[in-house]
Amino acid sequence: MDLATVIVTWNVRGLVLDALRTLIEDTQAAGLDAAVWVVDNASADGTADAVREHFPAVHLIASTDNLGFAGGNNLALRAIGFGSHPPEALPRAVFLLNPDTLVQPGAVRALYDALFADERNGLVGARLAYGDGRFQHSAFAFPGIWQTMFDLLPMPGRFYESALNGRYPRTLYDGARPFPVDHTLGATMMLRREVIRQTGMFDEQFFMYCEEVDWAMRIRKAGWRILCVPAARITHLEGQSTSQIRPASVVNLWRSRFKLYTKHYSPLRVLAIRGIVRLGMRRRIAQARRDSSLDETRRAALIEAYRTVAAL
Repeated sequence: MDLATVIVTWNVRGLVLDALRTLIEDTQAAGLDAAVWVVDNASADGTADAVREHFPAVHLIASTDNLGFAGGNNLALRAIGFGSHPPEALPRAVFLLNPDTLVQPGAVRALYDALFADERNGLVGARLAYGDGRFQHSAFAFPGIWQTMFDLLPMPGRFYESALNGRYPRTLYDGARPFPVDHTLGATMMLRREVIRQTGMFDEQFFMYCEEVDWAMRIRKAGWRILCVPAARITHLEGQSTSQIRPASVVNLWRSRFKLYTKHYSPLRVLAIRGIVRLGMRRRIAQARRDSSLDETRRAALIEAYRTVAAL
């Protein structure tokens, strides 16, 4: 098999059906020997039944528990054969795709060709756009002190789009050539099978958020290149699952970030980031108290989330 695609979904029935339609159409047009796995993370909206009905050729794994992004993808990777099958029985590449995406014509082929254009390439990601067509940053430098400050504290706006904040220049996205990055967004990740076999799968201590950054760090340390491919265009309807539980998502995000920092950074660097986060959460609490658009229940939930993050 040339390509196995994995989509992990949770309570976004309509979105995943659109994602599958555009993915399968483009994969067939690419002429690749390919198959698709969908892991439904115990959705309550009939996602599993809808996938069975509309896409009977898709390999559906209906989990009885919400395993998160990392656990769901790993479940599919093991079902494909990683960790148990010899290399020749595995697909040449695996495409990890979010359910809130629309694959534009030619994207799958562009990613696949870029991945195998050089033996050093281990992971590639697409150029993303929001649902209304606006540009979306698709890749970032590894996070650190400056990015945390831009996230949480008042910073000069003219530097928001700069390398200081982990952004890559728009001119690179507008060009025709793939360009090296630290990590792509987890919405689109296509990897060689050798990368998965060498570096393992997602670290499941990251239930949601930062799992793609952690894996990219391990991939880079193993000597592989990571690229963003501007010719591969995919619409990303960002945050459709996580927006359902915003206060919990705030806590999950920062819990994962602290796990990432602790795993990969020095204690002194982690200490500095923790101090910035505490200041930032105090600022967020003050903003929530002043926000007249919030009802009392939502205000209380957000303030509690920010206090939880400050205490992590």
